[in-house]
Amino acid sequence: MNILKISFLSCWFAFSALVLMGGTLSAGETFDFPTVKDLLEAKKFYDDPSPWYQSDKFNCKKILPPEVYAELSYDVEAMQKLWSEIVGFRAPEVVNKTASEIKPGVYSYVDKEKYPGLKALMTETHYSRFKPGAPPFAGNFPEMKIVPTKQYYYALPIAEATKNNMGKTMLDGNTGIIKEETWVSGLPFPRPAGKLKANQVYYNWLKRYLGWDSKYLLSESRGFSKSLKEDNHISSDIWEIRFQGRVMEPYGWFDDKAQERGEERGIGFRFYAPRDVFGNVISSIKYVDADKYDQSMLYVAALRRVRLMSATDVQDSVGGGDAIYLDTDSCSQKISTTVFPSKLEIVAEKELLFPTSHDGSAYLTSPSKGLEYHNLDWERRPVYVIKMTILDKNFVYGHRVIYIDRETFLIRLVENYDQKGRLYRTAETIFSFSFDMGVPNYGDSVLIDHLDLHTSIGRNYYVPAPWIGRSKVNLEYLYKTGK
Repeated sequence: MNILKISFLSCWFAFSALVLMGGTLSAGETFDFPTVKDLLEAKKFYDDPSPWYQSDKFNCKKILPPEVYAELSYDVEAMQKLWSEIVGFRAPEVVNKTASEIKPGVYSYVDKEKYPGLKALMTETHYSRFKPGAPPFAGNFPEMKIVPTKQYYYALPIAEATKNNMGKTMLDGNTGIIKEETWVSGLPFPRPAGKLKANQVYYNWLKRYLGWDSKYLLSESRGFSKSLKEDNHISSDIWEIRFQGRVMEPYGWFDDKAQERGEERGIGFRFYAPRDVFGNVISSIKYVDADKYDQSMLYVAALRRVRLMSATDVQDSVGGGDAIYLDTDSCSQKISTTVFPSKLEIVAEKELLFPTSHDGSAYLTSPSKGLEYHNLDWERRPVYVIKMTILDKNFVYGHRVIYIDRETFLIRLVENYDQKGRLYRTAETIFSFSFDMGVPNYGDSVLIDHLDLHTSIGRNYYVPAPWIGRSKVNLEYLYKTGK
């Protein structure tokens, strides 16, 4: 264990003890997790360009104790150098090959004919929304601010784990399923290649490091009908623990129980809105075994009972929104021969424009102003385009088209088609990034139902919580937290 990890560990032990003793950090100080109310106070849902990630309640540098923040921050040049060595390139060096006449600057939707290269740099999903706000979908954008491509990277513990284990992870040559005993931690295939390249790329996503190993998430989203009327409001907070492949204390497996049961991660999900599900809580355990159904339990506040969700319930809509449970983080579907089996193939490698909002200043106008997106920064990104064909004809989707960033292996956009080949739902994440911590954060989510003509747009936020234990994701959490 290197000095960096020892220092990190000692700091977290000290901070954990303080939190467990009531959260007191020093005389008169306490550490409080931000709440949904804080989210709404930091930035109104409509017409508010405030850079809310920099606010006192949501800037990690401000809300975490200084010594803790220092331990979670690393030398930026060291992170950039190591990650470029691992993946073999820096994003700014491999783009600008397509439609090179499109330079950084601001482009209006009226420029679409003047600059045909814009279409070559955009997915059809984005190009169709490059226009003023108008029914039937929320989230159109009348202008694009194209900025120079940035290099993204991971925190040193993630990068070091990836480098140390490079070349060790294996896939089954017949099924394309990962041999779990060969993977320890880090991204398993930082330089995907060979006939199972698509599976390797997707496994980098399934084993993703989005945020920290143990974390707390806030989510606030609104739903809109085809007439752009707000008709749904979902508020929740979420605890999540990575049980396998940890790069923070405890390293590797979270505990013996996780290793014995083959648990990958645990999630505790509490609803505050809509009103009819207030107090409902979901506890979910995701398993390593590709052919084992994940376990989800739902505390139904109205009944004061816990319901064990069946395998098919993962196809249900979450809170009445525009995503199913297997659309978590845009797509969380396993590669399996029995659990909704699928076939993956890379259909393209290209550069495309994708939006970001690193300071949180992106905003949505009110319904009366067309629910337009503004203040987005668009970057050229090198991406893999993967087609996932679902072999189970009873599944809600026939196939998915997944856009995965080649530098970070994060999903930027998923286009889901029904069994008749019609575009059904799209799921997009507008990431933010903490440059001094080397951590991508969740950012905004845009979910569109193209058949029912409905949109859900959410604002999301992760913060590290490495002191939490199983009590935040198990059955006990359902009863203690449910209302």
